[in-house]
Amino acid sequence: MVDYEVTVITSNRVASTTFNNVFIKLVGTDGESERKWLISLKGAAAFIKGAVSYFTVSCPTSIGKLVLIELDKQPLLLFPEDSWFPAKVEVKSPEGHTYNFPIYRWITDSEVYRFREATALRVFEDHHHLGRYSREQELQERKEDYRWNVYEEGIPHHMKVDDPLSLPCEVRFSFTKTTEFLFTASTGLTELKLKGLADCEESWTSIDDIDRVFCCKQTDMSDYVQEHWKEDTFFGYQFLNGLNPILIRRCTTLPSNFPVTDCMVFLHGGSSLTDEMKKGNIFLCDYKQMDGVQANTINGKQQYLMAPLVLLQKTPDDKLMPIAIQLKQKPAEDNPIFFPTDSEYDWLLAKIFVRSADFSEHQLNVHLLRTHLLAEVFAVSLLRNLPMVHPLYKLLIPHTRYTIQINFLARRRLISQDGVFTQFSASGGEGLVTILRRSLSSVTYRSLCIPEDIADRGLEDVPNFYYRDDGLRLWDIIHRFVKGILGYYYKNDCEVKQDSELQKWISDIFEHGFLSKQSTGIPQRFTTVAELIQFVTMVIFTGSAQHAAVNTGQYDYGGWMPNTPISLQLPPPTTKGKATEATMLSTFPDVNTTVQGMATMWLLSQQSSDFVPLGQYPEDHFSEETPLQVMKDFQKELEVLSANIKTRNKHLEVPYTYLDPEEVENSVAI
Repeated sequence: MVDYEVTVITSNRVASTTFNNVFIKLVGTDGESERKWLISLKGAAAFIKGAVSYFTVSCPTSIGKLVLIELDKQPLLLFPEDSWFPAKVEVKSPEGHTYNFPIYRWITDSEVYRFREATALRVFEDHHHLGRYSREQELQERKEDYRWNVYEEGIPHHMKVDDPLSLPCEVRFSFTKTTEFLFTASTGLTELKLKGLADCEESWTSIDDIDRVFCCKQTDMSDYVQEHWKEDTFFGYQFLNGLNPILIRRCTTLPSNFPVTDCMVFLHGGSSLTDEMKKGNIFLCDYKQMDGVQANTINGKQQYLMAPLVLLQKTPDDKLMPIAIQLKQKPAEDNPIFFPTDSEYDWLLAKIFVRSADFSEHQLNVHLLRTHLLAEVFAVSLLRNLPMVHPLYKLLIPHTRYTIQINFLARRRLISQDGVFTQFSASGGEGLVTILRRSLSSVTYRSLCIPEDIADRGLEDVPNFYYRDDGLRLWDIIHRFVKGILGYYYKNDCEVKQDSELQKWISDIFEHGFLSKQSTGIPQRFTTVAELIQFVTMVIFTGSAQHAAVNTGQYDYGGWMPNTPISLQLPPPTTKGKATEATMLSTFPDVNTTVQGMATMWLLSQQSSDFVPLGQYPEDHFSEETPLQVMKDFQKELEVLSANIKTRNKHLEVPYTYLDPEEVENSVAI
């Protein structure tokens, strides 16, 4: 007889304990063990939360190199079946080899589950018949569990799910996450001390009234926003380092529908738009995707959503200053171009309409589509097409954590027929789907890769662009990490081409995420190692860094409503010189619309206590030395970047913290 020493580690997460009987079978290249009931001196405590328990499985002879284990649990007589969350199983063979079996999933029934040894295997090198069979069975079951569904034609597909409890256990929120999220969602208005205002359909009568509401919950950044929101310098700053840093681009030729002339913006001569454009000092923000969108009706009142064009100039002291704003796309006599030299409220109202359009552009295109919806496509395709033993599954599964459930909740609570966004934003309802469809049509692969996106927008040398600076460094660090991992497993382009599971992953993403549109530039298959590394870098960056950049600061920039109105209820001025403070207050959203927006942005900005920062991997999916070392190098590089960002921020009037790796979550989890 030979003995195999088996260590079973139960996860430390809440409710992971089982009191059922647990059984194991070891399967090797030369045979398999009997199904063994795991009995320990610990008795009923062998599989409680955080337990590490030791067992011996005996076989008549060696069963060779271990390929997989089979686990099942059976309820005791008179005891109910419970759920168990084993983290991993380690087996030491009589030959002295230690085999690791990552599990990290809920076992909720009495079925037999197979788990592969941790050494990553591509499909073409998985030669053992039982290994291949378990691989095929795993994917067959996953394709049943993770099915594609169409939410609306023309936008990325999502996972078909009826309610959170119908989600597979392994992609649901943890107990901690569920409890905290539901508490924050249900108490948002209370926490902000706004509950009594949630049904108030009155207009604001003074800025002081808005201040009294806002002062209930503030951050350092939201305080700064309240103090500086009217200033042109801060208005310009937000296009670089605010919630939407991906719209602005260097302007080399004025759009034909934006007839700004030199005498309009350079009153005293001395310069020209042509000269300034040649110097690279002129920038454009064009909200053309909002053009013609049917705005919402809120509290029985028609709302207004503009499609502005904004021209900005870099000044000699490196400020980005707005110099002209046109609020509708088509030039007309009743669509004046506004300038800083106009009256105080004409100019301020023009900027308010831009900021309100930016809210819809940010929430629907930059935030919802380009991070949440795409991250879900990447995750569902991963779960449908790659088994646990695949190296890409091991690399990407931490970057899918909570994404599917948070998106389900967004569809139910934010953009459904009675969702907060649908009810209380100018672009809610019919406009929401229109903007999402237009946004997907504008997405290109290059625009999802920050080095290419920055270059294409001509922003390589714009000063004080911290989103770019931190984002490019993060991209490079992630790229080196991905190259280190995937370069270890894929030695040449032929291995990439012959990996049928990998090709199915990207094929599904092209079809269900980008609706088979070749114009996006998304690859339909991978032909080189470099191509694979670039795409996977984009996937990780999108779900971690890019999401953090456009999500974390929502309350910072939107808590003070005048800076980011979610809706406006008067049309823009058609002539100049008539706007007053009263006009501005009447244009702002009603009280209830304001507080619902504040509560939602507060919820979406809250970090969960089980937050996992970028580069931290609590689950051990890899076992080989090289990937483990690459992971350590990745973490060290992130630590250095974090320290550098903190040092820089000490000298900034407005610190940029959103891409500090310590503040970036591994996945789209909120």
